[in-house]
Amino acid sequence: MSAQVDRYFHISARGSTFAREIRGGFATFFTMAYILVLNPIILGSAEDKFGAHLSGPQLVTSTALVAAVMTVIMGLGGNLPLAIAAGLGLNAVVAFQIAPLMSWPDAMGLVVIEGILICVLVVSGLREAVMHAIPGSLKQAISVGIGLFIAFIGFVDAGFATRIPGDTGSVPVQLGASGHLSGWPVLVFCLGVLLTVALMARKVKGAILISIVVMTVVAIVINEIAGIAPLAWGLTVPSVPDDIVAAPDFGLVGSFSLFGAFEQIGVVTIVLLVFTLILSDFFDTMGTVVGISSEAGLLDESGKVPNIGRVLLIDGAAAVAGGAASASSNTSYIESAAGVGEGARTGLASVVTGALFGLALFLTPLATVVPAQAAAPALVAVGFLLMAQVRHIDWERYEIAIPAFLTIAVMPFTYSITNGIGAGFIAYVVIKAVLGKAREVHWLLWGTSALFAVYFAIDPIEQLLGVN
Repeated sequence: MSAQVDRYFHISARGSTFAREIRGGFATFFTMAYILVLNPIILGSAEDKFGAHLSGPQLVTSTALVAAVMTVIMGLGGNLPLAIAAGLGLNAVVAFQIAPLMSWPDAMGLVVIEGILICVLVVSGLREAVMHAIPGSLKQAISVGIGLFIAFIGFVDAGFATRIPGDTGSVPVQLGASGHLSGWPVLVFCLGVLLTVALMARKVKGAILISIVVMTVVAIVINEIAGIAPLAWGLTVPSVPDDIVAAPDFGLVGSFSLFGAFEQIGVVTIVLLVFTLILSDFFDTMGTVVGISSEAGLLDESGKVPNIGRVLLIDGAAAVAGGAASASSNTSYIESAAGVGEGARTGLASVVTGALFGLALFLTPLATVVPAQAAAPALVAVGFLLMAQVRHIDWERYEIAIPAFLTIAVMPFTYSITNGIGAGFIAYVVIKAVLGKAREVHWLLWGTSALFAVYFAIDPIEQLLGVN
């Protein structure tokens, strides 16, 4: 049986082991389990045009269900260590930009339409062709930018770096909550970072997962002894849950209207909203898939991702599933890099992650015990691993180096993978053009750069068209 599993996932062929894949699956799950709390908070805090709110417990169930099913499908069909869940940023667009214009079922119907259109792009070969048209140095820059981005997420989620409240000066972020580090939760994060890097430096197997588990236990003990205010921890308070098992509530599954939005708002508005969703999902996924595959050493000689057609089709289907379950558009997660950091190289790790999300349907109290301060050190560590790709970029050639720099810098500075890719693409085609090398640029890069120009200029376009 184990030999058959090995052959199916190419575990030995990719230089991995069953133990590494299982560890990787666990590490990815615990690094992204926050979505079980965060997605319901984002969607549940918004109201639709008619003042309706989505149920918190039902959102937890929908979030875990889609993540479980689609991550397992990605593992079995795509054979990459790539987990899927509700997309951050995408859920904010749904909650705060789309829902106020229509009912929740109508809004989720637009998400389904977005997913269907993405699948059409995949089947037509256009999405894959776009990925193959990207120069190798830009792909490496995407990996580096993602590394800095997720490290920044780790620092922010842990409270190590914060926005200065009400400040209009030149410094947008600061150390800690008041210009210096304070509080037990931040101490847990700092100790977690030190523990993680120490274990990694000694090449301890399971370093990231060990750190998450140890620091969660430490956080629980500190919380019990010190009596810390719940708000100090953020979304997840590390405490022994009163209940271990909680029955899932599937009330939101299937609660969507495919064409209801057309009765609420104009076609132009719908096109712009769906365009925004598609573009964000399209290139966030592209950056994530390339970054994870690159870090795992799975890109072929020409820099292509294995099974890319199936991977992108499954990712598009995840958007459909997310809308159909009212969990918002689901997409590939950059936190999968935590599993890669543990040695995962195949889809078996995704099957493990998906199974844990399935278990979380019934064990939600346990799944949400891990505070951000215990999980965030993993993001910082993985950021370091992805940053290593910077050595492959030719910094002597400005036509490559400048777009690469903009890609790397814009991602963390604007808190968006999509924005970074767009800045890099536009800079690349412009520089090639002014150097008289326009013919060296693939026509798809010209097309996607034009779309990015529209993406960045979406607000003046809406004003020009009279769309609010």
